[in-house]
Amino acid sequence: MAYIFPLLVIAFVVFVILVYNKLTKYRIAAENSWKQIDVQLKRRYDLIPNLVETAKGYMKHEQDTLTKVMEARNRGIAAKTPAEAGKAEGEISGLLRQLFAVVENYPDLKANENMLRLQEELTSTENKISYSRAHYNDVVANYTYLKQQFPSNIVASFFNFPVKEYFEIRGAEREAPKVKF
Repeated sequence: MAYIFPLLVIAFVVFVILVYNKLTKYRIAAENSWKQIDVQLKRRYDLIPNLVETAKGYMKHEQDTLTKVMEARNRGIAAKTPAEAGKAEGEISGLLRQLFAVVENYPDLKANENMLRLQEELTSTENKISYSRAHYNDVVANYTYLKQQFPSNIVASFFNFPVKEYFEIRGAEREAPKVKF
C-alpha cells in the first residue's frame, strides 16, 4: 500500500515527460518546416530581380507591372509570420502569372534563352514552395491536434506551448489575376 503513491507519482512524471517530449518534437518539426518554406521563398526572391531585369529591356510599356512585381517581392521578404507571408506570396504568385501572360506579347522576349531558363526555374521553385506549404500545414495540423487533445492539452497549457499559424492565402489573393493588354 505504501508503494502505490510513489508509483503513481513516478507514472505521472513519466507521462508528463513523454507528452512534453512529443509536443516539443512537433513544435520543432513545425519550425523546421517553416524554415524549409523560407529557403524556397529566398530562392524565388533571388530569381525575381533577374527575371525583371531580363524583361525590362523588351517591355518598355510594361514598367508598372515590373515595378509591382518588385514591390511585392520586397513585401514578401519583409514578412515575419506565416499570415504575412501568405498574403505576400498570394500577391507575388498573381503578379508573376500576370507578368508571364504579358511576356507572351513579346516574341523576342518569349524566345530569349535567359527568360526561358528563368521561367523554368521559377516554375520549379513555385512547385517546391507549394509542396513545402502543404508539408508545413500538415505538421502544424499534427502539432495543433496534439496540443488540443486530452490529456496532452494540459501539459501544453502548463508549459505554454505556442500556437502555430497555418500558411494560407487569404481573400483576393486566391482569385486569378486579371490580365489587361
